[in-house]
Amino acid sequence: SDDGKLSFDEFKAYFADGVLSGEELHELFHTIDTHNTDNLDTEELCEYFSQHLGEYENVLSVLEDLNITILKAMDKTKKDYQEASNLEQFVTRFLLKETLNQLQSLQSSLECAMETTEEQTRQERQGPTKPEVLSIQWPGKRSARRLQRNNSLSLNSPHFSTGWTEEDSQWMTQINRLQKLIDRLEKKDLKLEPFEEEVLEENARSHIMIVQRQMSVIEEEIEEFRLALKQYVESASTQGGCLHVSVQKLASDCRFIVYEFWENSNAWNSHLQMNYSKTFQRSNVDFLETPELITTMLVPGKY
Repeated sequence: SDDGKLSFDEFKAYFADGVLSGEELHELFHTIDTHNTDNLDTEELCEYFSQHLGEYENVLSVLEDLNITILKAMDKTKKDYQEASNLEQFVTRFLLKETLNQLQSLQSSLECAMETTEEQTRQERQGPTKPEVLSIQWPGKRSARRLQRNNSLSLNSPHFSTGWTEEDSQWMTQINRLQKLIDRLEKKDLKLEPFEEEVLEENARSHIMIVQRQMSVIEEEIEEFRLALKQYVESASTQGGCLHVSVQKLASDCRFIVYEFWENSNAWNSHLQMNYSKTFQRSNVDFLETPELITTMLVPGKY
């Protein structure tokens, strides 16, 4: 509520991680609440977490310095880019892209570590606990921060036979839809090569580019985003190198997944330089909760 302290409900909304139960969160809350006021202030939070930082004290310190350094670089780029020469602008774009790639690589490592530790904790527990699934809205345009954490069950999970979770069902639906899309493309004379080890000269054979774009949209901007996405898909579908574009929305949140199939990487790269593609990317700055996640894969084959 922007009053400088956290009530228990606000504490749960932010710290629920899909592993701790409501009772465990309540116990943790009162452990941190050394002033016994049923509200947590900044001093209490700092005092508690500072005792457990360990190596992460250096990590967080470096991240703070990195954040300041990047903001300074962005400010200078904003001032100098338009007046720079073509070569200098190219170098700036390259450095921005490389910085983003490095940060995404670091993020992937951290996400992998988080998933591993959460899964290990679930397996070590004697019985499944019911995690907190919460949603809270904060003031401001980029509100509606959703914190929904669910236990994910795999085929190897000892609890798999008890039934699917809602999230499992949604992911299986996406996988099935992607399989149907691949089947449809195969019927349109899309020929994917069978397994065969061979040595190829560069550019000797074509490769189909498969692109997956994941976008988490701000709830208040979802209608505007739908309109921009529709225009983007319609424009992309008319491009000569585009084989197919499919859009899926996850029912549980405001997340969209766009699947794009292109004849080759050159067709994909040319598409990125088109005005409609740049317009869509610029609009996403206002529409998205977090930066867009793009995954690409080259598949040997011909169309």
